[in-house]
Order: sequence, then structure tokens, then C-alpha cells
Amino acid sequence: MLHIRFCSTRECIRYSRVLLGAIRGPIQSQRCITMPGNKPNLKRKKESPSSADGKQPKLARVKAGKRDREPGWLEAEVVQLRREAQGCEFNKKRLRYLSDCQKIKQGSDGVLYWMFRDQRMQDNWALIYAQQLALTEKLPLHVCFCLVPRYMDAAYRQYAFMLKGLREVAKECKGLDIQFHLLSGEPGQNLPTFVKEWNFGAVVTDFNPLKISLQLNETVKQDLPSDIPFIQVDAHNVVPCWEASGKLEYGARTIRGKITKLLPEFLTEIPPVDTHPHTASRAAKPIDWEKVLSSLEVDRSVGEVDWAHPGTSGGMAMLESFIDQRLRLFATHRNNPNSDAVSNLSPWIHTGQLSSQRIVMQVKQEKSFSESVASFTEELVVRRELADNFCFYNPNYDNISGAYEWAKKTLQDHAKDRRTYIYTKEQLENSETHEQLWNAAQRQLVLEGKMHGFLRMYWAKKILEWTASPEEALSIALYFNDHYSLDGCDPNGFVGCMWSICGIHDQGWAERPIFGKIRYMNYAGCKRKFDVPQFEKKYAATETSKKHGTSL
Repeated sequence: MLHIRFCSTRECIRYSRVLLGAIRGPIQSQRCITMPGNKPNLKRKKESPSSADGKQPKLARVKAGKRDREPGWLEAEVVQLRREAQGCEFNKKRLRYLSDCQKIKQGSDGVLYWMFRDQRMQDNWALIYAQQLALTEKLPLHVCFCLVPRYMDAAYRQYAFMLKGLREVAKECKGLDIQFHLLSGEPGQNLPTFVKEWNFGAVVTDFNPLKISLQLNETVKQDLPSDIPFIQVDAHNVVPCWEASGKLEYGARTIRGKITKLLPEFLTEIPPVDTHPHTASRAAKPIDWEKVLSSLEVDRSVGEVDWAHPGTSGGMAMLESFIDQRLRLFATHRNNPNSDAVSNLSPWIHTGQLSSQRIVMQVKQEKSFSESVASFTEELVVRRELADNFCFYNPNYDNISGAYEWAKKTLQDHAKDRRTYIYTKEQLENSETHEQLWNAAQRQLVLEGKMHGFLRMYWAKKILEWTASPEEALSIALYFNDHYSLDGCDPNGFVGCMWSICGIHDQGWAERPIFGKIRYMNYAGCKRKFDVPQFEKKYAATETSKKHGTSL
């Protein structure tokens, strides 16, 4: 599922026509030497209306012209699209210089792409730009990843997913004659030394708005040689964060128009990263991936899950299944946790193993499902980029101080309200509350590394209701999200919890105990939305479900 959370179906549909109008036309291939050719006419039956009983409509056979789509059709189509976009110029609004120096060092032995948030080879604007620099100077191209011993509250589940994806990246690098390096330790300590030892003439990195990433960039910048340009490219957002807005936006309604206006410029086809013609004089150290995995000093009780296969290849397979099977249901069924109508793409988007730009371009081709396409685009582009905006421009994105003044006041006014139930962090973690729906949602998170988006809203709000203070509630919600969810440690997670508990990107509602003017959700409202007993039964407590990492 795509965890661009806490956007109601009503609100998505309200702006469907606006967003669809912005992306309906042919994708722009700006300043391309080779213009994309005609794509096959991929026709589908029209969307089925939502059924009153919540049952999913029967899926139609998927057609591609006169032939059924074969498994793997998406990968083949994307390869062709990249080939046709060969020669497209790089839009320099996607980058910003972190260093004073802007000219590549002469007499150097290569260009380095420091991979961090966007862990993929193709559809990666940062790597595309690094290769263009290397080609201009006729230098070898290198990619490195710095494996830190601990990243926020991530456990073995997230590290294993990431490392298995990086193993795929390393394999792709070898096939393209690009050297891949896996460095261990803090980037601020190791990366500048690595740059000097290999005599790199420029360093390109990707963009992450979280404080930990911004601080790492500053540390690396301080110790890099002054004659080395340090360049950051936003390869994660469709519209670069600093181009979408130069300030903290109040909510989706204030950023939507700005992003929509810029989509024609940035929602373009993406050229490929090709085999690099300039071979490095020395090779990167070989990597023992199994040894790296076994050496991780993280919580191993949070094990891997079997529904999400790491790497770009696994992400492309999930995207293909979404387009073929679930997209048609997205607009009408996505808020029903019992309905298989969500994308399930968030782990690959979070790790950067899939490009959001590639996803939205492929989804927009499904013209028979216009309402679903517009709703999905609202989440994938507007809501997700709003989360980056919040974290980039608000350093208190992870604490109560980051809330609006009205929200801070109302939470403070009701901080000492009597709670009918108060649970410890351990009781919540072990799904030991009086309410089986909340317990089921928590079990889904612990066992599967995901939680349905609608239930994440309810889940977080109940933590506020059942703990001693808003500060404790936010701390617990963020910990659970980052420790168990495959898409944890992400701007969307911070914004999701802040929306539920602190009312950011929302408005004041009718005042009530504990919540004050923060939006309220209750069990009765869930029963009106979906078959609650069905969900509770699916994730009922069993001996098997008590083991972390076992999928139901």
C-alpha cells in the first residue's frame, strides 16, 4: 500500500479533475534529441462502481491492443520508454550546490554518486546527472553507499530489505561498468577520506529532508576538499522540494496548485543510465553480502516479511500487479482494509528502489480509470511531496513543538483530562488493549511490516487517547512506525503521526475531552466504513502471530 497517509476519499475525489487535467496530456519530453514514439494502446474496461457490501468487483482480463498482457510487460515497456528518451537534457532546477565550488576538479580520477535515499540505478536523476558529469570530463563513474550501524529506530526488517535491494544495485553497476562501493560507518567520518583516496573530482548525492540527512550533508561538506563540487539532486520528488515551494506550506490546499503548475515541466520521460564508456583504473572491493547481513547489530526479532520482495525488480512486479489488478478499485475501495485495493508500493518508494516519477507516468496511462488515477496521483505526488515540505522547512517535524499554535494550545488544555484507559508502551506493542480492532491493526504492523492507511489514522489517534500525554503518544507512535514498518523512518511517517496526534495539515474540529480540537475517530465510525469483525478475525491473536516477522 502507498502510505501517503491521512487523506480522505472525499478530499481526493474533490481534486480529481484538477490533478487529472494537469497530467492528462502526453508526458513532456523536454529538450530530447530523440522524441518518444507512439505507445501501444493499452485499453481496459471501465471502472466498476463500488459495491455496497464491500466485496471487490470481478476483475476484467487485461488487454494490450489485441493481445493479453504477459507477466513482465511493464519492465519491457519501461525499457523501451527509456531508450526513446535517450539524449534528454537534465533540468538543472533539480539540483542545488551544497559547496561553494561548482567546477569539477581537473586531473581527477572519477565522479562519485553518494547514494542515500534513492537506491536504484535507473529513473534516478541524481545518478543520471553524475553520469553526465563523468561523460563530459571523460572520467569513470562510481557509486557508493554508506552503511551506518544504526539508523533511527530501524530494525533488521528494514536493513535486510535495503541491503538486498543494494545487492541488486551492485549487480546492475557491474553490468554497466560502474564501480559500486559499500562503505561501513558514518558518512561524515568515512566519505571525505574515501573521496580523497580515490581522487574523485565531484560528488553528487540525492535529497532527503530529514534532520539526520541534512546534518550528514553538512558534516561531509565540511571535510570535503574545497575544490570538489558537492551537488545535491532531488531524485525522490517529481517536483523538486525547493522548486515546489520555498516555505513551509500550511496544507495540501496551499501546495497543490504550486505542484500542479510545475508538473508539465518536471513530469517528463527519464533517459537511461547507460553502460559507462570510461573504465576505472582500479576496482571496488568485493562485497560479502551475507557477511554484511549477519554482522548487523540491530533488533533481529523484527524479521523479514514474505509479501515484499526487495529491489527494483520486486518493486516493478508490485507496480505491474497494481496497474493490472488493483488500480481500478483504488478510488472506491482504498479506505476499506478488507479490500485489496491499495498499491502496496510504499516500501520501494521509501527506499528509493522505485521512482515516484516513473510510477505516476505509468499509472497515468490507464485512461479507463481516470478517478482512480487522479486519487492515486493526489497521494503519490501532492501528499507525499507535502510531507517532504513539512520535514524540510520545519525542524520540529517529530515533536509537539512542530504543531500549529491552535493545536499545541488545545492539546495542552486537555493534557490532564481523565483517560478511561491508559496503557504502557509494552502493552500497546504487544496488542494488549481492550479493543480488538486496534490490537488487530498493531498485529498487522508487527507481523507484516505495514498497516492499512485508513487504520493508521485510527491507530495513532487511539494512542493519543490511551496514553498519559500527547508527547508520550507521539513518541510511541513514531517508534512503532519506524521500528516495524518497512516504510518507517520516512517523512510520510512523521507527517502521518503528526496529523493524527497534533493536527498538522488539518483544521480544528468540535472540542472534546483529551483530543481538544484535534480530529477525532472512533470505533463506530470504522464500523460504518468496513466490516470490522472480518478484519479483527484475520489478525486475531494466535501462537504463530506472536512471532515477529511471520506473515499471516
